[in-house]
Amino acid sequence: MADVALMVVGAVCLLVGFVGCVVPVLPGVACAYAALWTLYPTPYALTGEKLLVGGIVAVVAIVLDYIVPALGAKKFNCSKWGVFGCMVGTIVGIFFAPLGIILGPFLGAVAGELVAGKETSAALRGGFGALLGFIAGVLLKFIVCALFTWWFVQACWA
Repeated sequence: MADVALMVVGAVCLLVGFVGCVVPVLPGVACAYAALWTLYPTPYALTGEKLLVGGIVAVVAIVLDYIVPALGAKKFNCSKWGVFGCMVGTIVGIFFAPLGIILGPFLGAVAGELVAGKETSAALRGGFGALLGFIAGVLLKFIVCALFTWWFVQACWA
């Protein structure tokens, strides 16, 4: 019975992980990785090697999640104000889901660029770069969460 409870806790962690792919205040990848550890005290535990690889993948994804949006913004000459606006827009956009989750980073970055004194065309370009970086980060986290989900399901039903 305890095994089933741990599997349910793991499944909830995976769901939170996927939600965390788009909601920046939730540690999506970390929650999905925690799901793998819920199986540790059960007969369905993953191997130590797989848990180690998963941990490394999780850390790399978490670090890249901070770097990728900034790289996207930087590639399109977005200022620090634009990057900050992107982060604020992402958080505010959550309250206007589902469209706000996509438009929030873009509009926030554009607003930040305009505050920084850039012309509208440059602000739009910077906003587009910040949005591309945000989307790339979401895709990265989604792929990692999907991998962890696959491992979890494989372990439970193998």
